Amino acid sequence: MIPINRTYAPVQAFVDELARCGMRHAVTSPGSRNAPLALSLAGAPLIETRSVIDERSAGFVALGIAKASGRPVAVTCTSGTAAANLLPAVVEAHESRVPLVVMTADRPPELRDVGAGQAIDQIKLYGSFAKWFVEVGSHEPGRASAVHHRALACRAYDTASAGRPGPVHLNFPLREPLAPVPEELDPEVWAGREDGTPWVRASEPRAAPEASRLRELADAVVQARRGLVVCGTVRRADDTARAVARLAGVAGWPALAEPTSGLRCGPQAASGPVVAHYDPLLAVEGFGESAIPELVLRVGDTPTSKRLRTLLEGARQVVVDPDGAWHEPTRMAERIERCDPVLLCEQLAEAVAERRPRADHDWLRMWLDADALVPDLVAATPDPFEPKVWNAVAAEAPHGSTLLVASSMPVRDVEAYLPRADKPLRILANRGANGIDGTVSSAVGAALASEHRVFVLIGDLALLHDLGGLLAARRLDVELTVVCVNNGGGGIFDFLPVAEAADAQTYEAHIATPTDIDFEDVADLAGLAYHQATNDREVRAAVGAPGLIEVRTDRAQNVELHRDLIRRLSDAL
Repeated sequence: MIPINRTYAPVQAFVDELARCGMRHAVTSPGSRNAPLALSLAGAPLIETRSVIDERSAGFVALGIAKASGRPVAVTCTSGTAAANLLPAVVEAHESRVPLVVMTADRPPELRDVGAGQAIDQIKLYGSFAKWFVEVGSHEPGRASAVHHRALACRAYDTASAGRPGPVHLNFPLREPLAPVPEELDPEVWAGREDGTPWVRASEPRAAPEASRLRELADAVVQARRGLVVCGTVRRADDTARAVARLAGVAGWPALAEPTSGLRCGPQAASGPVVAHYDPLLAVEGFGESAIPELVLRVGDTPTSKRLRTLLEGARQVVVDPDGAWHEPTRMAERIERCDPVLLCEQLAEAVAERRPRADHDWLRMWLDADALVPDLVAATPDPFEPKVWNAVAAEAPHGSTLLVASSMPVRDVEAYLPRADKPLRILANRGANGIDGTVSSAVGAALASEHRVFVLIGDLALLHDLGGLLAARRLDVELTVVCVNNGGGGIFDFLPVAEAADAQTYEAHIATPTDIDFEDVADLAGLAYHQATNDREVRAAVGAPGLIEVRTDRAQNVELHRDLIRRLSDAL
């Protein structure tokens, strides 16, 4: 590392240490005060640094990279409202346990609260959403400053990724010179360890379940005739999915698999008793009453389905969460196991296999037979039907593809109606805070991390909410296939009581909020090929290449088609 000047040298040492710890991606936004941060990241040989103009989009691009790669990603911006625009991504990173290293530039203390331009109070700007905050400080150049910044970088990287992952916030008060004007400095003063290793190395143990607790849990599983495994979003999704599928098979229990769990799409979906369509099944009068389990083992985050959450409220539950995040909205779980879910499920499967599980095979068959009815009912639903659109994308996406699903109706439809399949697909969604913001930008990040085209399943409002993400994709030369269902506003609200209780005109203007945007113009702005499809067959034909595919549906008809499907499912059951 060749230090540039007294402002850049400590930042360069910090960035060099991030790279030594394993950081490989960073995202910057333009500015003057953050020039030392942005240029130092861009100059780091091991870190691929991308520029995104809008800070809100930049934060979600970083989030998408971190979510897809599993490693901390740095994001930096200039001072003032630029830093405030990172808040939505910081909130989502906190709620969904995604490691980010947020590096905000700031005015030095003497320029704060005196009317200097672009200066706001950035101390603990993100409040409790930041896992850790530190005011980096302004140190005299020398060895003490080098050691401080190197050790600080190691702690930031480790804190973001260890335990319950999340965003850390480092506020850098930077003085002139902000430009990379060379100054004579001794490189040895700023050097890291000679062997290239981090200044401080930290390890995180894989927590194994306690032996006594494992025996207790195995006894409970063996004794429960009607049990469920519920698998939500987890880290190390593929490993966890395989372990969960084996445990469910040994126990003779249905495994209710949220799409983001990794359990619904891949070899494990075929090898285990996986149930995909639990949400519409639980909408059928009578099925929910017969589906109340004696014991539930829940792995990962709570699934999206409100009906499933209601079912869980009346069940005996054990939650497996390696981060101890207390992701338990039902407040009915009797125990939270803070251990590695892969180790627990593997060891629990061994322990159960040695005994004689008392599982009710009629119970398992009830779930699997009912689940098998749904795909044909979906296929028989008249076009255009929104769940058929999302299923068409999944069916045509190549082996191992990444699908990023927007919040609101798309993620609910995918949870309810995406069938299990033996083709591996990686399904991502920003379900920490459940917002529609940053969906496209997150997909851009996921594409940058995977170096493959990403499929975006999104509604019209969510797409318009993140046009900056489309521009970021264009600037970064990222390939996306964006499939947008345009139903003229917020379709999810039509399913809620507000649609019937509010004045119709006021509801349209302030809740549903339809727009008259021409999505062909949006595609042209983003440099994307445009296709309009009217059914799932036309979607299948169009998704083979990057572009924007618009499928126009009618909101009122969409509600009726959903309700009619539940009526037909009820008849079939």
